[in-house]
Amino acid sequence: MRLVLFTFFMVASVAIQASDWHSRLQGGGEVTVNPNTNRATVTTDGVTTQLWEGSHRMQDGSILIIHRGGVAVPNLSILETRQLPAPEPEEWEDIQIVGYSPCEKLVRTVCGRESQCADSKACSPSQQLLAMEREERDSGNNPNLMSYTSGQCLTASRDKDFFAVCKIRGKETGKQ
Repeated sequence: MRLVLFTFFMVASVAIQASDWHSRLQGGGEVTVNPNTNRATVTTDGVTTQLWEGSHRMQDGSILIIHRGGVAVPNLSILETRQLPAPEPEEWEDIQIVGYSPCEKLVRTVCGRESQCADSKACSPSQQLLAMEREERDSGNNPNLMSYTSGQCLTASRDKDFFAVCKIRGKETGKQ
């Protein structure tokens, strides 16, 4: 009996800590991310489907990146719901952009300097991030400072599995 009660309480405590994450897309629809699989779905007008691959702006202004197969890259909001330790201050805050922005670098790395890898799985999401970064910088007080999406591109550039360097015939073309 003790073992059954212990197991019940352990499962209950895990269920409390690991609940689905919910948010709304800026264009409408309720997004849900499963804490066990990181799979993202969107419900619009009562119909639930897998959230498509790419970068999505949420109603609160945050960005959710979805990999192939509908797997979400946990953003700050998702991590907070999972009760993980708070992140350190962002390394990019108040940083001046000199030369290419982080998102421009990401696009050049992933898609290639001349778009040689435009059909790679990460090229479209990186281009979407670049468009968001440009929009944020253009609408901000100082377009020469990094934006929230600039920071997201820095984080994305560390994910070498998904945002892989563009290679044509074994030669890296996306290096800066």
